[in-house]
Amino acid sequence: MRRSLLLLCTALASCVSVPQQPTSKLQIALTIDDLPLHAPYPPGDTPDSVAAGVSGALKGLPAYGFVNAHWVADRPDTASVLPVWRAAGLSLGNHGWTHRHLSEMSVDQFEDELVRNEAVLARTSGGSDWHWFRYPFLDEGKDEQQRAAARAILAKRGYKIAAVTMDFSDWAWTAPYARCSAAKDDRAIAELERMYVQAATEGMAFARQLSREVYGRDIPYVVLLHESPFEARMLPRLIALYRSAGFRFVSLPDAERDPAYADQTNPSLPAEPKGLEGKAIARGIALPARTDFSAALAAICPGGPTASIP
Repeated sequence: MRRSLLLLCTALASCVSVPQQPTSKLQIALTIDDLPLHAPYPPGDTPDSVAAGVSGALKGLPAYGFVNAHWVADRPDTASVLPVWRAAGLSLGNHGWTHRHLSEMSVDQFEDELVRNEAVLARTSGGSDWHWFRYPFLDEGKDEQQRAAARAILAKRGYKIAAVTMDFSDWAWTAPYARCSAAKDDRAIAELERMYVQAATEGMAFARQLSREVYGRDIPYVVLLHESPFEARMLPRLIALYRSAGFRFVSLPDAERDPAYADQTNPSLPAEPKGLEGKAIARGIALPARTDFSAALAAICPGGPTASIP
């Protein structure tokens, strides 16, 4: 009798298509800030070469790029970057016209920064949904009153907020790479690569630990990266790193369908503490340790630009 039931179950399984569960529940959305220009650049790099490197590495993956469109007006050599991005099947979102701190503006100025970007986004988005906003510097305002006022403007104009739940300050490698490239210091560049991979690895562990402590699970993560020459160099390795850790790449809208992002996809809701760190601190959860690379990055290959804009 038991053997007959086993044979019947086997036969039924061969005839019925059973949806397969993904091999990993870990999900990550890739977002890239500061299109079309994140400087300083090493000798020989251009906005076009960086765009080709970054968009080429991302081709076939869902990713959003966040635009400061003043560059298109002020630097004609950046004009082809956004079309290159869209030709690779990648989406665009709003990062403010000139990448200004919200806390240093009035609410009316914030709305102007938002609106001035929209014509370029509408013209270049190719019908994709560009109503996603990433706060420059992740600055959501000088106080809760300004934060709420800015969120009301975003809600009025139909925006969702592109949250950040995984970050390793990749922007901090931009100026050191420009210096070391100008110095033709291959050994120093190899050290930059090593530190970058370590920072990305620690960033994964940091975000996952906080997510499990705050939510009891891994949420779909949204990682913050930048359109820089060093990103163009390292992005294939970073994508491989995420894959080796078991992550599946999803779009920003798919990631933020998770209930953890409810106040981000609907800015008319009351704001929660900012990011995983803010939520952990609000609950009295200690932040995990991770390496501070700032001193090493500032010291390497001295004599050139010392800072970039995050």
